Amino acid sequence: MKVAVGVLRSANEPYMRVHHEHAIGMLLRPGFIEVGPRRSQIRTVTYEAGEMVLWPRHLEQWFGTADFERLSICISDAALTAACDGMSGGVDLCRKYKLVDPRVGALVAAVNAERVAGFPSGRLFLDSVEHALAAALVDRYAVRRPPVRMYQGGLTPARLRRITELVHAKIESELTLHEMAQAVQLSIAHFSQMFRKSTGESPHQFVLRHRIERAKQMLRAAEARVLDVAVACGFKTQQHFARVFRRISGTSPTQYQQDVQR
Repeated sequence: MKVAVGVLRSANEPYMRVHHEHAIGMLLRPGFIEVGPRRSQIRTVTYEAGEMVLWPRHLEQWFGTADFERLSICISDAALTAACDGMSGGVDLCRKYKLVDPRVGALVAAVNAERVAGFPSGRLFLDSVEHALAAALVDRYAVRRPPVRMYQGGLTPARLRRITELVHAKIESELTLHEMAQAVQLSIAHFSQMFRKSTGESPHQFVLRHRIERAKQMLRAAEARVLDVAVACGFKTQQHFARVFRRISGTSPTQYQQDVQR
């Protein structure tokens, strides 16, 4: 997933632009753009802050004057293909000048909040959101909708044990959905679905829970510093560590350490 913020202010003659990836845009402030499928059909589209647009890949559009600031999220072909469990043969999405979709909107808002915070949650969080976005887009906006496979049951105990061992081995570093799925020789879509059936959690939630459990073990030592524990458990900042720790444990790392050492 590529995430970027762009400001466009243009007073040029209309020109043609080609998008090479599927992208979702969310307006960060009110704005407008003149756009159309051809030069003779350009119209002005106005946006309020928070409204979204869906641009298919390889879309040829004529743009005129514009004034807007937009968060842009590019969804990779790999994520769209994984949403169809590899059966897509190339997924095409329809164009939406104004995309109204609460499910997609919540995911885009989560990415924006992560961006504003400085991306503290790391690669696995963005991977998870990208694949959730891909699944939502394929489900509702695919021009050619491939068949969807149905799966029964969950991961075998051996595969679940392999994932747990991988999470513990990489507790201090980044971990991606691709690595987790590859460890049990499954596609990302199949792995994600089977993993939730087995654990009741997303891979990202599972990793966070295990990192917090490791942090609790470390905080039981009197000499442990909260910052050192955060880094050793794979958190980029102490603030993000404290926020996740409180959400999962109901208390702060400092308070937890004081309580267990009394």
